[in-house]
Amino acid sequence: FKKKIFNPMRFPKLFAAYCLFHISAPSVASFVVGVTTRNDQSSTTSLHLFGGGSAAKVPSSSSDRDSIAFGAIKNAINEPKTPGFGLIECEFPPVASLNKLGDGSLRSANEVDKANLKFSQSLISSISLPFIGPKVWLLTSAAASSGFEKAAKSSKSYVSHSLRNGKPDVAAADICVLVGPSARNDYLMAQQLARECKAVVLVNGYAKDQKSVPGSATMAYYLKPLTYNSQVVGYLTRAYPGDWATIDAVTKKALASFDDSQILVKGTNTPDLRESGRLVQKSVDERAIQARQR
Repeated sequence: FKKKIFNPMRFPKLFAAYCLFHISAPSVASFVVGVTTRNDQSSTTSLHLFGGGSAAKVPSSSSDRDSIAFGAIKNAINEPKTPGFGLIECEFPPVASLNKLGDGSLRSANEVDKANLKFSQSLISSISLPFIGPKVWLLTSAAASSGFEKAAKSSKSYVSHSLRNGKPDVAAADICVLVGPSARNDYLMAQQLARECKAVVLVNGYAKDQKSVPGSATMAYYLKPLTYNSQVVGYLTRAYPGDWATIDAVTKKALASFDDSQILVKGTNTPDLRESGRLVQKSVDERAIQARQR
């Protein structure tokens, strides 16, 4: 009899569900399709979904940052801090020469919007495979400009939806990526969606208050430059599931590490920067004293 071979392209949703829920953790190192060699030296084609954790580091470039962030976000999608609540954040300077919000000018605001959208589109490409899924929604803030909404609709690899039109009708296996949430309703709908679908990823949200993102959410990737005397002297960073780390900008060494309970402001998903600020200032001062003693 002729042996029947399962063709995943005929049943894309079934195959996507199998990949998401039945592939064991040791075999899921990155989100690419490739050929792997197992211990018995037999080759087989496998789907790698999620990357493992890595030591905290300051990225050397935007592509390095994206690689670290995408891996951390995939880890959080797979195993969020709070089971069943896939509300995930990532915060970082989208443009190296500017902070998260820019310098206040319209030009820098447009640069930040463009960079955030590019990051989000690349993230979607890294977590959703053609014909296999999962289905990903790219959500824009209710306060986003019409020009930004138009730019967000430029790809067919995801479903674009503005929260100005209300909450989208998502399925349990769907993933949402919300770019630059800023309105109060953005955060409220994100929390609701996180209970209805697999995950909601917030990319560089701002205008947050203590109720915007609860402490039960997962900070997947975080990178914050720390300044002293108007100079960047260190960073607070986190790549989930690793700990938070304060890193010296000169030596590139970790000055301290923290878990969520030690660094998050109570009831929120926002880190308290004061201890990290003190650590990098102390490191700078100690170097200055040593230099004078030579």
